[in-house]
Amino acid sequence: MLVRLGTLIVLLLTLATVPARAADPTVLTLATTQGYAGAQAPLYVVLTASDGTPLAGASVVVERRQDGAWVPVTTVVTDADGKVRATAARAKSRWDNTFRATYAGDATHDAASASAKAPLIRRMGVVKVGGDRSVVDERSVRINVSSYSSTSVPVVGLVYVDRSVSHGAWQRYRTLRTDSRGRATFVTRPRADSRWRATTWSQDWVAGDKSPVHAIDNRPPGVPVTLPSAAPKPTVKVPAQPRATTPGADPVVTGIPDSVWTSMVGRSWRSGCPVGRSGLRLLRINYWGYDGYRYRGELVAATSAIDNMSRALKGMYDGGYPLRSLIRVDYFGYSSRLKGGDDYRSMAAGNTSAFNCRGVVGNPGVRSPHATGRALDINTWENPYRSAQGTVPNTWWPSRSDKRVAWRTRSHPVVQIVLKAGFSWTYGTSDSQHFDATSGGSGRRLVVDAPMCGGYPCD
Repeated sequence: MLVRLGTLIVLLLTLATVPARAADPTVLTLATTQGYAGAQAPLYVVLTASDGTPLAGASVVVERRQDGAWVPVTTVVTDADGKVRATAARAKSRWDNTFRATYAGDATHDAASASAKAPLIRRMGVVKVGGDRSVVDERSVRINVSSYSSTSVPVVGLVYVDRSVSHGAWQRYRTLRTDSRGRATFVTRPRADSRWRATTWSQDWVAGDKSPVHAIDNRPPGVPVTLPSAAPKPTVKVPAQPRATTPGADPVVTGIPDSVWTSMVGRSWRSGCPVGRSGLRLLRINYWGYDGYRYRGELVAATSAIDNMSRALKGMYDGGYPLRSLIRVDYFGYSSRLKGGDDYRSMAAGNTSAFNCRGVVGNPGVRSPHATGRALDINTWENPYRSAQGTVPNTWWPSRSDKRVAWRTRSHPVVQIVLKAGFSWTYGTSDSQHFDATSGGSGRRLVVDAPMCGGYPCD
């Protein structure tokens, strides 16, 4: 009995040490092709035993990598050859175009999996800039940007917008992001003729592009001055002054800032002048330029006459009568002939100015009325001055007039505006640019008897 029991135990132990039959290895392959985003990618699945025998009727799960996780696409069943074909739309991101096929295995065949990437072919990209072709200065204009593929599929992504002002260098203006329609828009106020272009960089599914140039003509808000073609042009050029940014004439009167005084000393002011820094004021005011644009100019005048200056220039602004420029005379440097600011250069530029502690043009031994800061010269190129050395700054304009910028009679609108501001047109056509303030801040009327300097106006 004990022998039989021992034999049974040995038999059971022997059976326990015999290994179970292993499942056969399987071979799973997954292949695909390159193509465009949005198009169906073919997914070729082949499942065989290790000896190449097809595994027919086997279920295979197909997944794709999406946002870092595997997402089911479909489940397919192999045919008699162990093959099956599935499809999936290619995504626009290469990271979302990795596919995986998985076979769970069965009692006789091991589980298996395989993966493959579906490469993308980039489509051509198209980016465009559009909108209005012109804008009135100081007004806003909307600029539209569109980005899409050569098959008109919207492109969502960054767009880099560059701008060129007055045909200057291209500079990065801003970065936009197009929406689901491939569009972006922004509002701008150019203040000058401008050119615009947009650039996109390549994405996985679409190539980058650079747009054609979109030009916007900046038109003046005012009416430009039209002069006869034969009229001579100023011989001294000055840089354009800053564009006005506030409404109306917006006159602002202040004391003389340190930076302005530093520039004036040794040019338009020197020790011994009849009025010092405390008796002078700086006027900053908007004016209409000859080109129809609004600018911000400035002049220095006596405290007692600064209100007259402000009213005169504001009246011209309100009436739409332009100035060539309104630059402090110290900008033009020192004149040894005049012992003060170079009024010859100021007139040759057609500039409008007031205070200048200098001698009379053509008679430098006599102090000019401008040395008191109560005289105003307006549009000096079109309104010349007859001096002892002849007519300056040109001889073409004295016998001619213009309804907006050159006057030869008291009835001219500009003369009337300036007279109403408390000035005298002291020398008439002999010095049509020159006006003298005849009343001050107190309203006290002064008498100007048009003194002559050697038989010529004292300008």
